[in-house]
Amino acid sequence: MAVGIVPTSEGSADYNGRITWFVVLSSIVAATGGIIFGYDIGISGGVISMAPFLKKFFPEVFTKMTHVAEISNYCVFDSQLLTSFTSSLYIAGLIASFLASPVTRTYGRRPSIIIGGVAFLIGSALGGAASNIYMLLLGRILLGVGVGFANQAVPLYLSEMAPAKYRGSFNIAFQLCVGIGVLFASLLNYGVQKIKGGWGWRISLAMAAAPATFLTIGAFFLPETANSLIQHGNDHEKAKKILQRVRGTTDVQAELDDLIKASDKSKAVKHPFKQIIKRKYRPQLVMSILIPFFQQVTGINVIAFYAPILFQTIGLGASASLMSAVVTGVVGTSATFLALLIVDRVGRRAMFSFGGIQMFVSQMLIGLIMAVKLGDHGVLSKGYGLLVLVLICIYVAGFSFSWGPLGWLVPSEIFPLEIRSAGQSITVAVGLIFTFIIAQTFLAMLCHLKSGIFFFFGAWVAIMTVFVYFFLPETRNLPIENMESIWRDHWFWKRFVFDEHKGDTT
Repeated sequence: MAVGIVPTSEGSADYNGRITWFVVLSSIVAATGGIIFGYDIGISGGVISMAPFLKKFFPEVFTKMTHVAEISNYCVFDSQLLTSFTSSLYIAGLIASFLASPVTRTYGRRPSIIIGGVAFLIGSALGGAASNIYMLLLGRILLGVGVGFANQAVPLYLSEMAPAKYRGSFNIAFQLCVGIGVLFASLLNYGVQKIKGGWGWRISLAMAAAPATFLTIGAFFLPETANSLIQHGNDHEKAKKILQRVRGTTDVQAELDDLIKASDKSKAVKHPFKQIIKRKYRPQLVMSILIPFFQQVTGINVIAFYAPILFQTIGLGASASLMSAVVTGVVGTSATFLALLIVDRVGRRAMFSFGGIQMFVSQMLIGLIMAVKLGDHGVLSKGYGLLVLVLICIYVAGFSFSWGPLGWLVPSEIFPLEIRSAGQSITVAVGLIFTFIIAQTFLAMLCHLKSGIFFFFGAWVAIMTVFVYFFLPETRNLPIENMESIWRDHWFWKRFVFDEHKGDTT
């Protein structure tokens, strides 16, 4: 039984062009949104492990830290108010992603990126200047608005700007930037926690303004994508000039014709959210829900949000815990860079499978070591602590090589233009819903499940690896406007998809 298809590059052979400096620079500016997203993910775990920050905003948790001998290793940081500091960003991002969809569809990708950048700037200023819990949470909420708009627009922008045969590499640049943001946050947390006076956390929260400024100013100079110009402005001549500029050739008529065709089809769709639930879009709808869901239940945000806390749980000191988070950040960024280099050669499905197996094995081993060697009190021996750190690095590498970048890439390239903004909104929203749930519940889950938390997430990794093997067709090298063919030729999805020779099965 076939489990998918591997399209050849013949579809992209009709399109002329090469990678130009113009498209590279435009994509670098857009992908900066990933740095801010990663920074906001990485900074929270380090900040909430700093005693001065906890003493000022979360005194109950600070008190538990000073009486750690009386409390289970797994329960020291269990506080719903504390987790709301992390998770408030994602519930705000969820709401903002639905507001971003009509903006992206009607006005273009660039305005959404600009709105996201401005929200990031205001949120980082409030966080750095916070004098009470209300200012702190408002700053996180505004950062969430930035996440909602930027994550809705940036992956689409990168997929539409990139030449078809290099689309995977360009889109993974977003996830690479997320990894760079997490790493930079970890390094900064490690440095500022040593500042005398205990105000280093203010620098950590405020420094999100640096990449946000670059993104906001740079976005004003970004060209709109040809897809977007045709979709919302019907300016074929301007779209042709943009294509010629980004492809580095005057012969772009074949690609332009496909874009115009896709746009004409999309303009017949007045309500894309109603359209996407039709039977013929069932594969895209399922993927827009399950891929971001699976991406979150890998457990990666346990590491991204709470790495320093997790390392303190196994007995490392505060400073060593922050340095361990730096190590995992380096590993994750390196693995994502490797994915960027090979994704358009190896293909999406092979990387999903390899990364899934790597994550599953490492999570099972971590859970086993913590179950056998770490009780409710005390610490792991130095040798076992180092082994857990190595296994976490192997797990992070597996995610950063597979589900991290591909969780953004695949949804951004599978939607036809008429439902693209709606599909991306669903992808972002589902991701943010489960990011919020995990961020809000993880510390309580850690307290109650203890080492079983790794078996819980490992089971999900096994399920999603099997799902990808059987139900996700290969998208490598196929032009984004010709993506419908992968569903028509798939052993399972072909029963749902519109076939113009048989009639519309909506």
